Amino acid sequence: MVPTLLEWMGGIGGLEHLMEVFYTRVAADELLEPVFRSMSPEHAKHVAAFVGEVFGGPKTYSEGYGGHPAMIRHHVGRALSDAQRKRWVTLLLECADEVGAPDDPEFRSAFVAYLEWGSRLAVINSQPEADVTTEAPMPSWGWGEVKGPYTK
Repeated sequence: MVPTLLEWMGGIGGLEHLMEVFYTRVAADELLEPVFRSMSPEHAKHVAAFVGEVFGGPKTYSEGYGGHPAMIRHHVGRALSDAQRKRWVTLLLECADEVGAPDDPEFRSAFVAYLEWGSRLAVINSQPEADVTTEAPMPSWGWGEVKGPYTK
């Protein structure tokens, strides 16, 4: 049986730890701090629940926080820049290394692919002129492929 990406990275506990380290670093980052200045103390846990669900874990984010439509709405109107997106991805990957997330090529390829896809979607949806569809289904990410409604 092939493990999910979430199982491969140590389960929800491993992902929560990564997000806690990451958002602590975000708060001290000159480029990202203004974007996350008013984040709730639960922000890292909510993001971990979202990513965990995308990576094959329980439907915690969908059932408790509104699913993908809620995540999209969190980005609407924020006018995120590509520089902020790139920094967000780079810092998250640095933190993944720091906490000992798996570094095998197959996992990192899938992880980076999701971060690139998701962060680009966030930037697109954050622009003031964006035509945002908030009823998008929750993505499901696997080993080298997108599963579900995003597959053509």
